[in-house]
Amino acid sequence: MLKLGGYLNILFAILHIVGLIWAEKMFELVGIAEGMALAKQDIHPLYPYFITVVVGIIFFIMGLYGLSADNKFKKLPLLKPMVFCIGGIYFLRGIGELIFDIGWQKASPLLENTYSLIAVFVGLLYLVGGLKKWKIKETK
Repeated sequence: MLKLGGYLNILFAILHIVGLIWAEKMFELVGIAEGMALAKQDIHPLYPYFITVVVGIIFFIMGLYGLSADNKFKKLPLLKPMVFCIGGIYFLRGIGELIFDIGWQKASPLLENTYSLIAVFVGLLYLVGGLKKWKIKETK
């Protein structure tokens, strides 16, 4: 579970970086084009690209934590709390958007619900995977 969550996060990171080739289209697809256009105008023309790279790096780090927890990568610091933190963030993001329709994205409802379900799925991979990993170790 943790391995799959880790690889999915690394995939998300790669998609963020590769998506910069078609940045405007990507921003439109995920429903943040309006916000990114304002950021470009109000903050700095490169700000949307910078934020996208930062988010890609964060996804990559979260992926490394998933792989580290599955012993596919060296043990990272604060591994146990980070796995549960990552799982909780994903789960709350997904459930929050599904239940409360926060509306921070302007994508189609189908896409927003799909993103939310993916977030719930990845969150459960980390939460359940973490519980399985550390429950098994504690009982031995």
